[in-house]
Amino acid sequence: MAQIKKIFIICGEPSGDLLAGNLAGEMLKLDPGIKFTGIGGKNLRDTGAEIIYDIGGLSVMGLLDVLKKLPRFLKLKRLVLERIKAEKPDAIIFVDFSGFNLRLAKALNKSIPAFYYVSPQVWASREKRIKRIKEFIDEMVVLFKFEEEFYRKRGIRAHFAGHPLADLSPRPLQRKQIMESLRLDPSKKVIALLPGSRKQEIKAVLPLMLKAGEIIEKNIPGMQFIIAKSAGVEKEVYEDACSRSSLLPRIAEGKTHECLESADFCLVCSGTATLEAAILQKPFLIVYKMGMLNYFFYRPQIKIPYIGIVNIVCGRKIVPEYIQFNACPEKIARNALALLNNPGLTMQMLEELRRLKEVLGPPGAAERAARIFLAFLNK
Repeated sequence: MAQIKKIFIICGEPSGDLLAGNLAGEMLKLDPGIKFTGIGGKNLRDTGAEIIYDIGGLSVMGLLDVLKKLPRFLKLKRLVLERIKAEKPDAIIFVDFSGFNLRLAKALNKSIPAFYYVSPQVWASREKRIKRIKEFIDEMVVLFKFEEEFYRKRGIRAHFAGHPLADLSPRPLQRKQIMESLRLDPSKKVIALLPGSRKQEIKAVLPLMLKAGEIIEKNIPGMQFIIAKSAGVEKEVYEDACSRSSLLPRIAEGKTHECLESADFCLVCSGTATLEAAILQKPFLIVYKMGMLNYFFYRPQIKIPYIGIVNIVCGRKIVPEYIQFNACPEKIARNALALLNNPGLTMQMLEELRRLKEVLGPPGAAERAARIFLAFLNK
């Protein structure tokens, strides 16, 4: 009888839970004799993993949020270390969530094989984290080719598996049905608002998007607006922002892809959703804002010219970014109207975004990542 492999897996945010769930699912297809235990959400739980702590409320945004939740993180760290000591897993897989995961990796001090899936953005800021990765992580699987090159130049074993979003593709023939499922009128244009997945960023970004939407609606009457709601954030956060707006947007929970596919144009908070919008061939603008204290603390640490992953990966500004002081509803609306009223400009953006999919690698990224981890584990 084959020995059961015990793997501890840790993520901390909805995007990480999706990646962790896909990875665990593919590993189980290749080797059903694996038992997953760890920290995660619905996607990881659906693979049959034992979740010892749900990720609800773990997302943080900025220094103050980290300090506020520090007691929770310290308690969680102790819980994980105790479970690992008791269960003696064969390996641990860290998925994103670098603030917590790299500290935990240091505490484990290579007592078990340690893998990392989804690179911390050390190439953008706080490069000193590379030292900790090199010291405490055995193997990395990254989403972008440039990350593999970045780590290998610094003596870290990294493998490019591709981005899971490469599996995504537009479904134009189903757009009418998707719109009807969202209770949208297929005969009218739609603007999708994607204000992020963390409560603090939603509170900062959604009011800007709604105000920009009001200006757009005045210039192009009859527009429909839909908000992609994060499953991990209370609906009241969205309703509170909407109550101060003259727009009457629909709020759709857990239907980011559907919101994007129904849209003629999007306003997107910086993050993974920008890649989704690009792959689904939607013209969009990037909007981001944080508290002033957090901004002045983190801004000096940023070493790259762009914040949107689409622009970072392509090495140039394809999608306009409205960040912090530049994130004014009037400016956002002006550029949105220019694109909405000029099909030539829109087609130019979409043509450049079409090339992005080549950078993400071929479909099947999660399976490739699973094979890399299992090959190392089986040595």
